[in-house]
Amino acid sequence: MDGSQRRGLVIGGVAAVAILAVLFAVVGADRMVETLLTADPALVAATFGFALCWLIAWSLMLRTVLGSLDVSLSVATSFLVYAGAVFANNVTPFGQAGGEPVAAALISRVSGSRYETGLVGIASVDVLNVVPSISLVFLGVGYYATTAAVGERLEVAVGVAVALITAIVAGIGLGWRYRRAVIDRLPSAVGGLAGRLDRFDADTVEAGIADRLRNFFEDIERVATSPGRLAAAVGLSLSGWLFQAAALTAAFAAVGHEVSPVIPLFAVPLAYVAGATPLPGGLGGIEAAFVALLVPTTGVPASAVTAAVLVFRGGVYWMPVAIGGASASVLGVRTVR
Repeated sequence: MDGSQRRGLVIGGVAAVAILAVLFAVVGADRMVETLLTADPALVAATFGFALCWLIAWSLMLRTVLGSLDVSLSVATSFLVYAGAVFANNVTPFGQAGGEPVAAALISRVSGSRYETGLVGIASVDVLNVVPSISLVFLGVGYYATTAAVGERLEVAVGVAVALITAIVAGIGLGWRYRRAVIDRLPSAVGGLAGRLDRFDADTVEAGIADRLRNFFEDIERVATSPGRLAAAVGLSLSGWLFQAAALTAAFAAVGHEVSPVIPLFAVPLAYVAGATPLPGGLGGIEAAFVALLVPTTGVPASAVTAAVLVFRGGVYWMPVAIGGASASVLGVRTVR
């Protein structure tokens, strides 16, 4: 990690702490802490259990995608690798966008595959996760609308999520459609800029980038031509989202409140839109987004909602950070040896 990355992580961490401090002050920190202290330990454990099931499901999803790229990982190794990828996402700004390069390097080291192959694998997992998430948002909000009025806050959240995901999908589609132009023009442009620096040879940089881009797009084509594996990956993605929704439902039960299981179905993917912020794994922003969504839709007091969200985030954020940090370190050491 260089100096600029450390500064970005420190700034993002300070911003996350500031957002959480404001959130706690607004909802009432004393009442929130009191609710947390009276949480049912068995239901807190159930929350973490569902979160672990989510982590396992998406690690199997990564294993399935990598299998289409002729990269073979055991179930245990794929779990450790994906946990390491989640760790990277959770400690770098902009969520997946910040952690994917680290995750790709980890996959490459463990499997002995090319870096581009690892990047395609983890990026494919992130892209495929969009399909079930959007489906759950529309299905959940649609069903919720039949039982209660959809508030302006929820309408705005759905609109922002749809707009952001549409922009991402459109960008991916354009990049794929004009991939030949990207391969032909981007390397020369970057090589020209690098050539202005005395430390780089323009021809070497251009050839290296062109080769990596060709490998990258070839690997994407291999994933796209495996319909059986794609279907299995989407199914595992859906199960992961459902496990997260179950974890949030259990977290509410742990703090003494029952909520309709329909609400977590759309609240979980909607709140994660806040992960696309310059905060480590969306820390602070995602918690605030959950509270903003869940207070009006559940009718539960803000302090209790915040307590439930903290229990939930303990399972889906802090537990993977602990497991992933340890696994990334162990796998890295094993690779070096």
